[in-house]
Amino acid sequence: MKQWYEELFENYSENYEKEHFTEGTIGESDFIEKEINSDKSLTILDIGCGTGRHSLELARRGYRVTGIDLSVSMISRAKSLAADENLDIKFFVRDARRINFHASFDLAIMICEGAFPLMETDEMNFSIIKNAYSSLKPEGKFIFTTLNGLFPLFHSVKDFVNSGSEKGKSTDNKFDLITFRDHSLYETKDDKGKKKVITCDERYYVPSEITWLLKSAGFRESQIFGCKLGAFSRNDKLTTEDFEMLVIATK
Repeated sequence: MKQWYEELFENYSENYEKEHFTEGTIGESDFIEKEINSDKSLTILDIGCGTGRHSLELARRGYRVTGIDLSVSMISRAKSLAADENLDIKFFVRDARRINFHASFDLAIMICEGAFPLMETDEMNFSIIKNAYSSLKPEGKFIFTTLNGLFPLFHSVKDFVNSGSEKGKSTDNKFDLITFRDHSLYETKDDKGKKKVITCDERYYVPSEITWLLKSAGFRESQIFGCKLGAFSRNDKLTTEDFEMLVIATK
């Protein structure tokens, strides 16, 4: 039986690229590039790369990038886009819970809930963090965004999601204060116009949990910031107004 995130991203690559949250690629890539001092010799792993928007942009700038995603249709689209531009990017259909790139990369990125925190258990989410750690060389850096558990304590997740979505609608949201999971129905259409109603189950994390997960995985240092679409910055303090948090960790 397919999980909800597998069903959502099946035959959804073209409509995915039209979603509001994909509009920040250039600014987000600017931040990523700044974090590695524009060192083109560094290798980058894009976890949960989707159709490869960050992989493609970073490759255009001269970086060596490998992208992985669980969705066959997403990776197929990414490969097609890279071929159209003659970009040398390695894209693989790979489960982030079971990747085997031991000490291969200088930087790992995981932007816009790429795999984490969509998994059905906390243990599965943690396995993604551990795999990101294992994939990095010593002193490697891990940059990712994830759902901010402080946000739903003060705001409606349903209203936020619907305000920024052009292709789908979130309904029947139930945020569980014990598990910090938001259960909802997401209505959308795939690339062929077929209606989908997906039962979503997303885990929100508070900053202290993220810090503990990273420390438990082996990261020696981590920092958490507010997260603004297309405008990542170390100057943004995380608040209850941030739907996501920006996390930077060092092996």
